[in-house]
Amino acid sequence: MRAYVFPGQGAQFVGMGKDLYEKYPVAKELFEKANQILGFRITDLMFNGTEEDLKQTKVTQPAIFLHSVILAKTLTDFKPDMVAGHSLGEFSALVANGALSFEDGLVLVSKRALAMQKACEKEPSTMAAIIGIDDAVVEKICSEISEVVVAANYNCPGQLVISGSIKGIEIACQKLTEAGAKRALPLKVGGAFHSPLMEPARVELAEAINSTKFSKPICPVYQNVDAKPYSNEIQIKENLIKQLTSPVKWTQIMQNMIADGMSSYTEVGPGNVLQGLLKKISKDIPTQSA
Repeated sequence: MRAYVFPGQGAQFVGMGKDLYEKYPVAKELFEKANQILGFRITDLMFNGTEEDLKQTKVTQPAIFLHSVILAKTLTDFKPDMVAGHSLGEFSALVANGALSFEDGLVLVSKRALAMQKACEKEPSTMAAIIGIDDAVVEKICSEISEVVVAANYNCPGQLVISGSIKGIEIACQKLTEAGAKRALPLKVGGAFHSPLMEPARVELAEAINSTKFSKPICPVYQNVDAKPYSNEIQIKENLIKQLTSPVKWTQIMQNMIADGMSSYTEVGPGNVLQGLLKKISKDIPTQSA
């Protein structure tokens, strides 16, 4: 079975999507439509901006979404049996999978980015990557800290990202290093994504998602909140709303896709981070970039 997966925030790079814009008329048309919908020329920032431009959450998320979705639309053999997206990438997966229109997907991603940025400005917070220690140990230590700090991204065995208040992350990194973690690396991110601190953004996004039309997808989407496959529009919406304050269960998604018969794995979008994560979960599945 063919799996197509879509990356999340952090995969951006200057020049992303420019080759698609210049090569495919459909890509140029969609990029220009995106400029109109967003009210600014995101293509200028994607193709010729600076790394600092692309690091702004309000730019990063729509940029990665556009690169991923437009790339998928240029693929002549795009026939997925299953799809998934890492965090933001779940929106890309849903558009590529026919559950959301291009226009509605872009509007939701833009609203998500702005709501998350606003939540981050309200309360300074951050994330850290914890390397080389069991997930259960990370969960236990985080649960014992009085500050807000939670497991946020289960990326692959031995790599878990935690999210929370500045102080909470500092305490957790120290305790996890003492407990045997090989590395505890604070990340250069705008805030505590996939934690309770994103609740204001979740409330704002819920309203937008609930008022948006979703359709039955062409194949199941394995969703971040519980790693299970869904084809029902109502359930997909509910899971998408929960996503902002829930952990990304990527390791579990990969394990479930493998158990359900995944035989090939194509990453659609900038970078190849997701291919690297799968290789740490299973070396038996051939991976490729679209």
